[in-house]
Amino acid sequence: MQFGSCPVGSAQGAILAHSVRADGQLLKKGRVLSSDDIALLLRSSHSDVMVARLEQNDVPENEAAERIASLVANDTVRVGAAFTGRCNLYALADGLVLIDEAALIALNAIDESITLATVAAFSRASAKQMLGTVKIIPFAAPRAAVEQAERLLAEGPILRLAPFLPRRMALISTFLPDTKPSLLDKNRSALEARIKSVGSQIVFERRVAHTTQAVAGAIGEAREAADTILIFGASAITDRRDVIPAALEAAGGRIERFGMPVDPGNLLLLGKIADTTVVGLPGCARSPKLNGFDFVLWRLAAGVPIAAEDIARMAAGGLLTEIASRPQPRDERPVSPPGAPEIAAILLAAGLSSRMGANKLLSEIDGKPLVRHVAEAAAGSSARPVIVVTGNDAKAVESALQGLPVQFANNPDFAKGLSESLKRGLKALPESCDGAVVLLGDMPGVTSALIDKLIAAFAPEESRAICVAARAGKRGNPVLWARRFFPEMMALEGDVGARGLIGSNGELVCEVDVGGDDPLTDIDTPDDLAAYRGRQP
Repeated sequence: MQFGSCPVGSAQGAILAHSVRADGQLLKKGRVLSSDDIALLLRSSHSDVMVARLEQNDVPENEAAERIASLVANDTVRVGAAFTGRCNLYALADGLVLIDEAALIALNAIDESITLATVAAFSRASAKQMLGTVKIIPFAAPRAAVEQAERLLAEGPILRLAPFLPRRMALISTFLPDTKPSLLDKNRSALEARIKSVGSQIVFERRVAHTTQAVAGAIGEAREAADTILIFGASAITDRRDVIPAALEAAGGRIERFGMPVDPGNLLLLGKIADTTVVGLPGCARSPKLNGFDFVLWRLAAGVPIAAEDIARMAAGGLLTEIASRPQPRDERPVSPPGAPEIAAILLAAGLSSRMGANKLLSEIDGKPLVRHVAEAAAGSSARPVIVVTGNDAKAVESALQGLPVQFANNPDFAKGLSESLKRGLKALPESCDGAVVLLGDMPGVTSALIDKLIAAFAPEESRAICVAARAGKRGNPVLWARRFFPEMMALEGDVGARGLIGSNGELVCEVDVGGDDPLTDIDTPDDLAAYRGRQP
């Protein structure tokens, strides 16, 4: 890759290395400079510009990121679309993150242009949570490095998710003469909430005296009913010869490990009786805060084997909180892990088609109604939910989209113009969504990949709050809007969309190249329809 300063007049086709302001317009880094851009820069008295030019043995940043990311994970992980050389990886379910750490280090050592960062191994993940990101540092990676990464990843995925599966668990609680039943109730309630959070349940419970004989008998009963036995002692386990370890051995089981290098959670016991796992719980298991028992529970729920050496490895990262003799200032504010933004889609399909003579959305292209092409693209993307706003010929439009995973919002005021349909779609969105892709029903060239590319570009914290489909400087639809703009969009009137907001928020606009003219084509007249049909193979 060539990189450096060059005269503006010879920079056409090069990649802009740093953002430049010209005549009040911001040209952002990574932009492939067009003839219009060169003219703009020259009018603004720019003589030189810093650019990158790719060579034959370079793989463009997005292509390199997608090639590597597609091989990094298994089918429990979703690979996002690449943007600015970054491809994010998201969990498809709740589960436990498994990482081949040796392969991860090897991948990052191939070339400084290729990076993969992940969450910690054996951490708990929620569906849609970001688990990792592939980032190509410069504007391209050497082809030889990308191919070496692909050979490494062909040996197996670096990142996997072990989904939580429903487990049947037994709870044995012990009591002393002065133990209050209400305490055992509270212990059960706290433990049950923790177990339910990983998709499992308590199917058997016994409360017995804190003696070796009583606990051994309860273990014998529990092993017939459950996959895992949890024992909550009235008194903490302090030695391998204490009541609960002794009861396990008396019942025919064995101690795998007593004690763990996780604080809180030190006094945990791990054992086996035949194929059933037995866990002697530390006192902190009754607390809702993260503790050593969680590390064990997550593995059990995900079906990941756990042995004495696995517990020993928990030492790194095992210091979870302070104790009285080790006070530390702590920020107690909850921090959510980064995740995929919740983006919905609004498909506007209510218009009059006044220039067409009939409802153009029902005109067929390749044997399907025009509007179905757009709806299928939305349904095939990661946008959820997909809201279709109907009005003119509402029943016919709904019939044309039969079988697709879409929701309908009827706009009885469709004759008042586009703004009414847009507002109807916004009202139908769930409160949880971070933004929405607005699509027009008369643009059959829009694809699922393009919608996902807009979503991949969306990053309001990095001033990418409006993501616009574009080609060679020409902006079109669809457009992804951050929630912050919804109130202004709700105030629009007449037959106008939100285009004016793009002009007044230029600093927050990100152009996403559509790769060709087809996706930006809309059908307004019979001639448009005939021309589009003529271009189809």
